[in-house]
Amino acid sequence: MIFEHVDGTIVECNTAYGGSRSETAMHYQVAEDHGFTDLGKGFIIMDEDGESMILPVEGGQQLSENYVGAHFGDFDGFLVLSHFKGHAMAGFGGAIKNISIGIGSKEGKCLIHTAGKSHTSPWGGNQDAFLESMADAGKSVVDALDGNILFINVMNRLSIDCDCDGRPSEPDIHDIGILASTDPVALDQACVDLIYQAEGNESFVRRMEGQHAEHVLEAGETIGLGSRTYRLESIDS
Repeated sequence: MIFEHVDGTIVECNTAYGGSRSETAMHYQVAEDHGFTDLGKGFIIMDEDGESMILPVEGGQQLSENYVGAHFGDFDGFLVLSHFKGHAMAGFGGAIKNISIGIGSKEGKCLIHTAGKSHTSPWGGNQDAFLESMADAGKSVVDALDGNILFINVMNRLSIDCDCDGRPSEPDIHDIGILASTDPVALDQACVDLIYQAEGNESFVRRMEGQHAEHVLEAGETIGLGSRTYRLESIDS
């Protein structure tokens, strides 16, 4: 498996919306139940002690700083493996969501959702400001790693709902494949474009357009997180 190949540590942060991954002890148990603690160098919740590391955001549209899990600084590089799928709040979840919401501490998640207005609640933020904040947070992570980051999006089981949904809708789109890039904006844009080309995409497209999902790509390009222009190359043997 990829974890053994790179001899890496699986990292996560606690959620801000409740559930079995909102508190450290339960979260570690969920990871153990799913076998993640036995892969590679194991599993770490980066904000396990409730603490954050603050990263500066250069040129952000909403945020001037981003709160990530305190153990973020223990790692000098990241391989970001994302299941690309729909999402009830962001419209879609891919590379940018994983390096913003995913790496954000519980406090950081609240700040992203509310565009910097709340350290304790993720609710009630403006949609476009939330998407711009995701791009801002993502840029702070990429900048902090000085480019030592690679993104892989897996386009299978393409439900309109996130994996965090207890009862996600069944996929209407056939599996598409696996895409990778050093540019998270280009990668997520390519995945969005493939959704628009796919058969049975009606519900997924409604989910994305209903949440103005591509605005995170517009924002990411505006602040220099990446480019929406890309060249798709097949490496099938």
